[in-house]
Amino acid sequence: MASAVVQVRRLTGPRSKLSLGEEGFPAALQSIPHPPKELYVVGDPGALREGLAVVGARKATPYGKNAASLFAGMAARHGVVVVSGGAKGCDAAAHRAALEAGGTTVCFLGGGCDMPYPVENFDLFQQVVDAGGAVVSEHPWTFHPKPYTFRTRNRLIAGLAKATLIVEAGLPSGTFSTADEALSANKDVLVVPGSIFSATSKGANRLLHQGATPVVDEETFDMLLQSLFPHYLPDVGQQAHLPLFGNVSAASSVATRKLEGLSLEVFRSLEANPMRMDEIIEKCSEGVGQGPQGIVKAIAELEARGVVERYPDGRFGPR
Repeated sequence: MASAVVQVRRLTGPRSKLSLGEEGFPAALQSIPHPPKELYVVGDPGALREGLAVVGARKATPYGKNAASLFAGMAARHGVVVVSGGAKGCDAAAHRAALEAGGTTVCFLGGGCDMPYPVENFDLFQQVVDAGGAVVSEHPWTFHPKPYTFRTRNRLIAGLAKATLIVEAGLPSGTFSTADEALSANKDVLVVPGSIFSATSKGANRLLHQGATPVVDEETFDMLLQSLFPHYLPDVGQQAHLPLFGNVSAASSVATRKLEGLSLEVFRSLEANPMRMDEIIEKCSEGVGQGPQGIVKAIAELEARGVVERYPDGRFGPR
């Protein structure tokens, strides 16, 4: 019986091979610890200029993805290159936000550019190239990604950037290791705080304890980018006053405003601290004076309204 033929999709666009020390090799990557000897690039090699790294958890919560989208989009609108690793979750959200803002984004892969991973993000990688950005690897075109290569590529993400923004990170995590690489390269580390009860924010909050710069809203982010990038101009008007969940749909906003009674109380509890169902029942029943059936019914209503969803780790929280 003939074996099945696996069709491998190949990114289309200009291809370049840059060697350390030669013209065109990114200056920012020449001075990092263990600089890459070669870079294999699909797209515009001119996109490999100092920018802002935006990274976060793969199993991201809506909070992390929203933060990545918000801040990556703000940076991209003002000409700052957004650098990330193309992973599911926060990385992909950052790339997409940069593209939607009409900006440039660079994606560093753990394997060769002809073996893009995760394969689910192939279309995103192609969009990065088509929009004038670049998909990059230090490994030859057909190199298969290995677990260790994702850890080593993090030094390239942090090295190309003037600063690294951590939007969500657990302990331990690849995102946390990217912050370590940024510090090793004498780069700034910016962090979006998260709930102390969220496993996906423990690493981010630990970085803040260790002295990383907090990003608590759009105004502080604007001020930080103004100091990092001379050409950066602050957002003005409505954008400067958007909440962190600024990209929530209008329908969801209306649904939230219409909440009342038990559903409103449960939503406020989950907004402050996403929880699993047993935790919601335990912690909310006494406060709202309702038994388990009432709590479960309230959660179902919140899901139906589209304002609450179940996260990958099993917790319920704001959508």
